[in-house]
Amino acid sequence: MTKYREILRLSNLGLSQQNIADSCGVSKKTVNRVLKKAKEMNISWPLDAHDTDAVLAEKLFPSADKLITSNKRMPDFAYIRKELLRNGVSKKLLWTEYMEDCRANGEEPLMYSQFCYHIQQDEQKHRATMHISRKPGEQVEVDWAGDPATVIDPDTGEILKAYVFVGVMTYSQYAYVEAFGDMKQKSWISAHVHMYEYFGGVAKILVPDNCKTAVVHNGGWKDQQFNEIYQEMAEHYGTAIIPARVRSPKDKPNAEGTVGMISTWITAALRDEQFFSLAELNHAIRNKLERFNHKLFQKKEGSRISLFLEEEKPFLIPLPATRFELADWKQATVQFNYHISIEKMLYSVPYEYIKKKVDVRVTEHTIEIFYNHSRIASHRRLTGRPGQYSTITEHMPQDHQRYLEWNGDRFRKWAERIGINTYTVVNAILTSKPVEQQTYRSCMGLLKLAEKYSDSRLEAACKKALSFTASPSYKSISNILATGADRTDPSENGSGTTKQKVKGITRGADYYRR
Repeated sequence: MTKYREILRLSNLGLSQQNIADSCGVSKKTVNRVLKKAKEMNISWPLDAHDTDAVLAEKLFPSADKLITSNKRMPDFAYIRKELLRNGVSKKLLWTEYMEDCRANGEEPLMYSQFCYHIQQDEQKHRATMHISRKPGEQVEVDWAGDPATVIDPDTGEILKAYVFVGVMTYSQYAYVEAFGDMKQKSWISAHVHMYEYFGGVAKILVPDNCKTAVVHNGGWKDQQFNEIYQEMAEHYGTAIIPARVRSPKDKPNAEGTVGMISTWITAALRDEQFFSLAELNHAIRNKLERFNHKLFQKKEGSRISLFLEEEKPFLIPLPATRFELADWKQATVQFNYHISIEKMLYSVPYEYIKKKVDVRVTEHTIEIFYNHSRIASHRRLTGRPGQYSTITEHMPQDHQRYLEWNGDRFRKWAERIGINTYTVVNAILTSKPVEQQTYRSCMGLLKLAEKYSDSRLEAACKKALSFTASPSYKSISNILATGADRTDPSENGSGTTKQKVKGITRGADYYRR
């Protein structure tokens, strides 16, 4: 699906339509169409969290049909380039096969002259090279240096590799270098965070290589998939990712060129020194890096740092208020108590998601819960004793919420509004157990009896129950109401006794006298 949210976000950052198209894996025409339609409908960034790509697609293009750009089928240029390298294969042969394939599929083919013209144009595109003038603060290129440095393990004496990260501002060629023990996700993200802090700002475009920590799959602008954590980092810093094409080092010439110079002026310059920790190595690298950035250019005035400070740094995006936190992603199933378990701690989720599988983003301080890419809950991360609960009241069903709202005082006030007998019974129930909370279910039961039978009948039932015992139970009052015993009148004889209601068939003296 088209990344409508990302297109609007990057447009808000001031990126060109071509840069947005490269970052989002769509054509420039698509970007132009989306931005034009969004402007017509007055839709702009920032967007509501509920405005997912699917929602925006329905808003912007509710009944959009695929446009047919041409009636004639264009040839597969990648296939043709590959086949022309084989002995005996000519354009005429390929055109003949192309014609047969078009006729078999009911498609209109190009004439031979048009076929050859389009192939020629494709060949020229692949031979062309171009110098692109970069704007200050527009782009930073990142990569791992080819030659690793070394660190000696002080305990075992083992020589360990240290991998060198290089980040270069394309306009000033101002560089950042740092060594890590591996090239895994945590090191890759940490390197970017430290680089942005070293530069004191963020470039609009980030150009990485096609390592798995950055790009999961790169099939050109039509088929790109970024690493999820890397994309989160880019959104946090307000930058756009435009990866270099596969096996196309000219897409990031500054990083490629600087890698060679770093290998000479930093890695090779430290070849005879011994380091027993990454901290020692990075301290030495920082000293060499400062000299490298202050080194004067050979063919133009100034140095990397002077050009960066004077012309490039003012155009950088300011750093966010907080640095990006590396997150782990986990999957969990919502339990029947509407909580999920993460590292032996339990966090609530809206009860509607019971038995659903959710994605959980875990950082050092927060737990964020997502369902179908939409955030449904967020908690501060619990620490300390395992088995703790973090529960948000709004996540609970209504009857559970009402249960939390009740306490002894509220039950007494409710009973007092009905009558003195109901109050006496509720008070007796509340004091009948060692822990007051143990009696709340009985009190809630009385509340439901009032809703079922009426307040007056409940008051009469409580009065009758109190005539038998000073501590009536919920069950005894429920039985009185169920049998209708609360409706019996006092004795009409005035003796204070109650006239018993005759039930069933009673054979009196007159029956036997017959």
